[in-house]
Formats: sequence, C-alpha cells, structure tokens
Amino acid sequence: MTDLFSPLTLRGVTLRNRIGVAPMCQYSCGPDGVPTAWHLGHLHARAIGGAALVIVEATAVSPEGRITPRDVGLWSDAHVPAHRQLAAIIASAGAVPGVQIAHAGRKASTAEPWIGGLATEHGWQPVGPSAVGFPGLHVPTALDEEGIAKVIADFAATAKRSVEAGYRFIEIHAAHGYLLHQFLSPLSNQRNDAWGGDFEGRTRLAREVVKAVRAAIPDEIALGIRFSHTDWTEGGWTTEETVELSRQVKALGIDLIDVSSGALVPAQIPLAPGYQVPGAAAVRAGAEVAVAAVGLITEPQQAQDILTEGKADVILLARELLRDPYWPMHAAKALGRLDAIQSPPQYDRAWSMQGKTGGVDMPVAATLPALG
Repeated sequence: MTDLFSPLTLRGVTLRNRIGVAPMCQYSCGPDGVPTAWHLGHLHARAIGGAALVIVEATAVSPEGRITPRDVGLWSDAHVPAHRQLAAIIASAGAVPGVQIAHAGRKASTAEPWIGGLATEHGWQPVGPSAVGFPGLHVPTALDEEGIAKVIADFAATAKRSVEAGYRFIEIHAAHGYLLHQFLSPLSNQRNDAWGGDFEGRTRLAREVVKAVRAAIPDEIALGIRFSHTDWTEGGWTTEETVELSRQVKALGIDLIDVSSGALVPAQIPLAPGYQVPGAAAVRAGAEVAVAAVGLITEPQQAQDILTEGKADVILLARELLRDPYWPMHAAKALGRLDAIQSPPQYDRAWSMQGKTGGVDMPVAATLPALG
C-alpha cells in the first residue's frame, strides 16, 4: 500500500510525502512579470504547511504567452533573482520547489478573472494553432513555422532559467485550453500541415517541447507535464489519446504526468469529488508512468484511498490548500500519522501536545537572497 506520507523519488528529486501544491495563478505581478511579496508569502505558507512539492503558478515563457498582463514570467534573465528567492523560500521549509512553464496561446491577453476575465482592449495579439478563438476572447493569429520554432525555443530557455533559479521540478503546461493543449485538440487545431491533422501532427508540438526542455536541463531535474485528459466535448481530445501521448512523452524523459481535464472549450463537466481521478488512473495503467491526481480532492481518507487503489502516485491540491495551508498536517492527524509531520521547529509547540516531536531543519531567513 502506498502511504500518503511515504516519500517518492523522481530522478534526483525526493518528495517527503505524496502531497503537492498544484500551480494556481495569482495574477499579482506588475506588467514586468516579476514575482512579488505576495508570491513569497503565499507559497512559503503552503511549504510550511507540510506539502512535499510546491509548484509555482503558470509562468509565461514569453510576454505574449501570458494569460493576463499580471502573470508571472520567466522569459528573461531579469526574472531569475525573484524566482531564486521563491525557490529558496520553498526549499527552506522542506518542500521541493517546482514551477509550471506555460504559453496561453489563444487564451492570452485577457483580464484578471475577478474583473471579468474577458479580452482586454490594451493587450496584445494572441497566437494559436489556427485562427479559431475561444468564445469571448480575441481571434488568434495562426502560428507559422518561425513562430512554432520560437515557442519551442522559449520553453527550453525558460526551463534552463528555472534550473538557474533553483527549481528542482519543472512542469510543462499542456492542459486547460492553453497553447500546447490547443495544438492537441481537433476542436482548436484545424491545420492541415505537419503540426495538425491526425494524432501524429497534433501531438508534434508537445513532443518537440518535451524534447527541447529535457535537453536544456540537467538529468537530475524532475520533469512533468500537465494534460487535460478530455475536452468533455464530442470531437475533442480524448482520454485514449492522452494515454498514448503519455507513453510517448515518458520515453522522451517525462517523469510525472499531471492529469487534469477540460477548459479548451465551454463544456458540461460532471463535477463531483475526485471527478478527474479516473483519467489519472487510466494514464497510470495505460502508460505505466507516475501520475498526479487533481480535482475536488478534499478529504484525507479520500486522498489516501486514491493512492491505496493504485490510481495515482501524487495528490495535488489547489483550492483546498487555499482554504487550509496546513491541510497536510491536519491530514496526518486524521490518518493517525502525526509521526510523519515535518513542520519547522518554530511550529513544534503546536504539535508537541498531540504526539509529534522534532521538525525539519530550516535555514535562517536572513540567508535568503533579496527579492528582485
């Protein structure tokens, strides 16, 4: 039985347990894309809370790859110092620092979700596989060969900067209706060249990005990719295709498949606790690769059961960790595993009366580099 609090090694990276913080956009940068004090506090709290892997939100590989003007970026060397502090502060609490690198494609140049999330009047022209827009957003310019080559190079360069910043896990974003997902689905990819058409053509960009990123980073760095395993719409990307592509990218150096779903087009999604777990289970069994499960996983026993039943190797939490940054600690208590908690010594007094002793060694905060 895989225990929620057992370690997991991916290449040269070992997670202290099977709980991770899913990448969650905060839309809290300035127009330069540099992470702020908000990101430091937000991510440090979740690392202190006991998660093993903390993944920084969708981080744009180019200015035009941002969802909104306030997205995090890592498209230039000027971003590295702030990311270096983010990675250091996550690691200081015992978690593995990770980053999701992304290009929004046709869903770029929008407003923050709390002010409507629609196309902005003073943004930039988005790009995509075809001149087919997402409802309510700009119609993208179809990428030409030169543009596609730039996308691949941008992902590789951003991955290299991620390593320079201290991230130990890199996730390529190929889900949720963003650029790589747009190429995968026939609903958004209507090309008839080598980058579209059949399964081989539509998946080519994802494979080329994986190859370029893997070649740009050291072998010991763990590499993941996030897929939407279904578009929840007839004629769209399917679970079966996700399984086959997962087999292929595993052979190219992917260590973990993060299995989500939807968001390419508006769709009726059957929301329920663990509604995306069957997709993760299908990929794990069909591609024989480590997978992360996400989606309305909120209860400790629910998370443990997913692992026990062999449906996933990692549990990624998002909104539940916004509500409760200390969910891993509370889960350990609920499952009778207080011995597994690795809290910082500054917090030991909160757990000592409940049977826990000891903590994780934390460097002095003053040794962290200055933000920016």
